[in-house]
Amino acid sequence: MRFALVVPALALLLGGCAGYKLGPSKPYFMQQTETIAVPSFKNNTLLPRMEVLAANCVIHEFQVDGTYKIVSENQADAVLEGTVVNVDRRPARSLRGNVLRTTEFDMNLTVSYNVMQRTTGKVLTQGTAIGTTSFFVTGDLQQDERQAFPLAMEKAAVQIVSQISEGWQKSESASQQTR
Repeated sequence: MRFALVVPALALLLGGCAGYKLGPSKPYFMQQTETIAVPSFKNNTLLPRMEVLAANCVIHEFQVDGTYKIVSENQADAVLEGTVVNVDRRPARSLRGNVLRTTEFDMNLTVSYNVMQRTTGKVLTQGTAIGTTSFFVTGDLQQDERQAFPLAMEKAAVQIVSQISEGWQKSESASQQTR
């Protein structure tokens, strides 16, 4: 009698967890990927050292995310190749008495990427990420802009890692709403 009650109760309790698994939930196109290599990005802008900054930010975000292990290119299952495509700066706020003097800028940093399977060269996924930030001009415009680059690159890196490890891409309408 007791056995007849315990078995159905146990089946109900354990049956509810049948669809769950421990660890990261990877998108379908990255199911076979455990390790990833991130070499220095290409730089299509005239700004120096952006390629190393981009690679370092993406590596850091992969380490924070924990879905993939970062390894050297010859040991990786997949290789992420990226390009810093464009850095755009637009005036956001001007001085009260002088509309020609800008005090705050909005910066958009565009990065494109491809994730390829190392052994076959097959493109697993590709996309574009845009990191945005704003900065105030406190004196030297170039120095203030240079200090804003890592912030914009971090935001682009978060988008790249989210797109690769979770399989979703931020829609353009959602990014327009956050600006």
